[in-house]
Amino acid sequence: MAVTASGLFVLTFRDILDASQLAVNTGSDTFKVGMITNSSTPNFETHDHWSDLSSNEVSGAGYSAGGATLGSITLANDSGTLKFDAADTSWTTSTISSARAAVVYDDTLTNDPLICLVNFGGDYSSANGTFTITWNASGIWTIDLTP
Repeated sequence: MAVTASGLFVLTFRDILDASQLAVNTGSDTFKVGMITNSSTPNFETHDHWSDLSSNEVSGAGYSAGGATLGSITLANDSGTLKFDAADTSWTTSTISSARAAVVYDDTLTNDPLICLVNFGGDYSSANGTFTITWNASGIWTIDLTP
């Protein structure tokens, strides 16, 4: 199996909506983005912690285990659509091989709950250069909340 899709992790969002389970705070929590290879088989229904995917994390010069901290996080709504976004993420002077997907998780909470996975659609690498994830102008993820 391999990384085949992008999506939100169901168990994390279920636990967010059940306030007794998980309190994600986009205003104060630290969110990280790690990258995984195509050897990973993400399961959006059952995976809920970074440790579920980190065994297939990329490695290389300029990349630290666990990934990079997301900067300038915003959570906004517009016409019934909830949008989570952050500044583009870069690893400078990096040598990274076979990055297939970015995984966003909450590094503040116990066990690093998974938020979302963004499939790059192919393997990407850098060779002593800058590896940049340019997030979609519409946000890292959006949820349409209108009936």
